Amino acid sequence: MAITSANQLELLQTAEAVAREKMIDPGLVVEAMEESLARAAKSRYGSEMDIRVTIDRKTGRATFTRVRTVVEDEELENYQAELTVEQARQYLENPAVGDEYVEEIPPVDMGRIAAQSAKQVILQKVREAERDRQYEEFKDRAGTIINGVVKREEYGNVIVDIGRGEGVLRRNEKIGRESYRPNDRIRCYIKDVRREARGPQIFLSRTAPEFMAELFKMEVPEIYDGIIELKAVARDPGSRAKIAVISYDNSIDPVGACVGMRGSRVQAVVNELQGEKIDIIPWNEDMPTFLVNALQPAEVSKVVLDEEAERIEVVVPDEQLSLAIGRRGQNVRLASQLTGLDIDIMTEEEESARRQKEFEERTRLFMAALDLDEFFAQLLVSEGFTTLEEVAYVEVDELIVIDGVDEDTANELQARARDVLEAQAKAALEHARELGVEDSLVEFDGLTPQMVEALAEDGVKTLEDFATCADWELAGGWTTENGERIKDDGLLEKFDVSLEEAQNLVMTARVLLGWIDPDDLVADAEEGEDLEGEDAAVEAEA
Repeated sequence: MAITSANQLELLQTAEAVAREKMIDPGLVVEAMEESLARAAKSRYGSEMDIRVTIDRKTGRATFTRVRTVVEDEELENYQAELTVEQARQYLENPAVGDEYVEEIPPVDMGRIAAQSAKQVILQKVREAERDRQYEEFKDRAGTIINGVVKREEYGNVIVDIGRGEGVLRRNEKIGRESYRPNDRIRCYIKDVRREARGPQIFLSRTAPEFMAELFKMEVPEIYDGIIELKAVARDPGSRAKIAVISYDNSIDPVGACVGMRGSRVQAVVNELQGEKIDIIPWNEDMPTFLVNALQPAEVSKVVLDEEAERIEVVVPDEQLSLAIGRRGQNVRLASQLTGLDIDIMTEEEESARRQKEFEERTRLFMAALDLDEFFAQLLVSEGFTTLEEVAYVEVDELIVIDGVDEDTANELQARARDVLEAQAKAALEHARELGVEDSLVEFDGLTPQMVEALAEDGVKTLEDFATCADWELAGGWTTENGERIKDDGLLEKFDVSLEEAQNLVMTARVLLGWIDPDDLVADAEEGEDLEGEDAAVEAEA
């Protein structure tokens, strides 16, 4: 097939038709044609030649050229596509390395095989351009809702026609009891768009919490306008959900606006989600208050928050326990997802028993250590004393306020407590030395003998060993694995050493050993303060 003047314009017409059908740039189709013609020419003239084809965008005329590049004599390898400076002087004036000599060559007659190869190149290029267009179109729509038509179901996954592409609704992203037939209309959330070798993959979801948030945004104009904000969403898809909302306009009730007149707004979302029950909860900055709202309809008697551990204890009346936990733990699980905290629920009876147990343990501690009768020990516990350290080092005035305790009695109590603590410290130090602890660790400021003993029992026996520890290894912490928070016990956690204190101790040890320059620490601290100041300034401007 020779490219003659008769079919030059036909090239451009073909490119236009293909581009219009596939909705891609006609220039990409023309480039694909140029590449396919160049490949056909190479099969005719020789694969080692550098042959290029350009098609005039107005006339459709295809120009075939052979390009040879000027190289150093010793670098000449391909005689068909390269030439030396000396050889180039025949064609170029004052040639230099890197120059190109371009000469036009006759068009090729494309045989059946060459034409088929050219067609494959064009189809491949068009397919790649179509995939790029699909990816560019849908990548910016991730995080939005799209309407589609069910095409087919494959191994439980639903293939959805979403206009200029196909989306996949995986089995685990469907609401449990839903089933679809071909040509059913479906509304989904675009969860992710990935560029893959087989083309862009568009993953859809109907179980994502964001799907519910987007549905409310469509039904509640105040959310779309930013007057009301959805702060958190937790779902048990197809069964129950909780959403937390806040209003930035005091005249608008966020819960009422989301419910709508006679429940019209929330009912529209419920219908889309196959009857999923939705609890709408007012959001509150105070986490305990927010949790009380999140556990509705159960009543809460008491809340104890541990911010460092991100855990919260909730005490409910005995008859409210099953309601607070919910069927198969659903209510407390959704409340935990909504607040981002681990929730421990106990009844008033269980909490009372636990407090009684703690009271008895502390009473026995003071009776044994300070040689007190039960009544006196109970007095100390009732006044809030929990450890021997508190008794030994508290101001005498705080002991005198206890009924029946005068100054002499207070001094005697403190003397006994200090004697016990000194004996414990001495025993701990002796045990640590038996375990092989070196003086460098014993004399390190900030560690008590009991701390040194605990470190030694775990194999930390020198200052170098201590300096290699991470702060979380000393203070403990929490890690998340497969969505579940797991407690990491710290070597010094039982001594109430915080993460910041552990970090300071380790850094001090590294400075003493010469591992770190103290000036670098000061510079890092100042840089951190500067960054905090910049962040505050940006927030203030915003």
